[in-house]
Amino acid sequence: MNLKRLLSSSVCLWIVIAFISCNSPVNEGERQSKPKNVILLIGDGMGLTQVSSRYYFGEGEPSFSRFKHIGLSRTSSSRQKITDSAAGATAFASGKKTYNGAVGVDDDTVAIPTIIELASPKGIQTGVIATSSITHATPAAFYAHVYSRNEHEAIAQYLLHSNVDFFAGGGLEYFNKRRDKLNYLDSLKVMGFGVDTTGLNPVEGKPAYLLANDGMPKMVEGRGDFLPKATELALSELSNSKEGFFLMVEGSQIDWGGHANDGEYIVTEVQDFDKVLGIALDFAEKDGNTLVVVTADHETGGFSLVAGKRGDIPDYRLLDYGFSTGGHSASMVPVFAYGPGSEDFGGIYQNTEIYHKIMKATGW
Repeated sequence: MNLKRLLSSSVCLWIVIAFISCNSPVNEGERQSKPKNVILLIGDGMGLTQVSSRYYFGEGEPSFSRFKHIGLSRTSSSRQKITDSAAGATAFASGKKTYNGAVGVDDDTVAIPTIIELASPKGIQTGVIATSSITHATPAAFYAHVYSRNEHEAIAQYLLHSNVDFFAGGGLEYFNKRRDKLNYLDSLKVMGFGVDTTGLNPVEGKPAYLLANDGMPKMVEGRGDFLPKATELALSELSNSKEGFFLMVEGSQIDWGGHANDGEYIVTEVQDFDKVLGIALDFAEKDGNTLVVVTADHETGGFSLVAGKRGDIPDYRLLDYGFSTGGHSASMVPVFAYGPGSEDFGGIYQNTEIYHKIMKATGW
């Protein structure tokens, strides 16, 4: 009788343990090692000081603090020690160094396949979001192949025929006010896109949002929650895919604030970008099969946080903004990673390795 009771108790205990295990939150390290989805978040021009600004300005703990795996990326392009966004984004999108200004082509201007073009034939859904024009250097590098980032109308044509399933940003004039007089809004609809130029509204077909003639407004000019809302909408749309998805989201105007040597511009754009990080991490934590990678193509402005002054005397209780250039700098930039495969993103490496690490993790 005692033996039967012991066996019965043991069985009950294992049932309880199994039940708890199935219903307990899953730790990051316990999830599957191969991600089904990838969210790549690019803070254009976002160096370590730009990230640091979020810890001094704004409310609540920054979403950056939620990452456990952090590395540094070396950003030089193939011909220049200081990269631009086109060469930097091509390194992320295709895994090769190229010259400044190149979009989706190598140093000899030969087209190189992008992560979107490689993943899409396998059933992977894809999306691109930016607060710049959607034909700007960074988003363009994920679907276009042109010798110069300035060829916006040619880039728009690539988007029309691309493997992108969702896009949102500015750049309307490159579709409906073209030099060739073609109306690409009609062409987008023929290609299966549901186009909206007024807001992030439900559409029939693949969502295509062109909400400004060129770049979107600044946060200080009232852009509002475009970037977080577009990210939420993209995740809702793309996560319906059984095969997985790839989503690139760019906080484009952190860079523009650096070029303008405008500290408030930078700080407010980083705060907006940090909200997007929170949305991506919340999705990844719940999903369990999503790799989130956050980085920058380069640093802009030589941005620094320095002591404010009372008269001519520095006061270390106050912060002020400092800049060393109106252009880009050669500083390494941070890389943050979360989810399956994130442990591979620690260390110091070339920016091309971000592409290779994503492809290695996913098997795409």
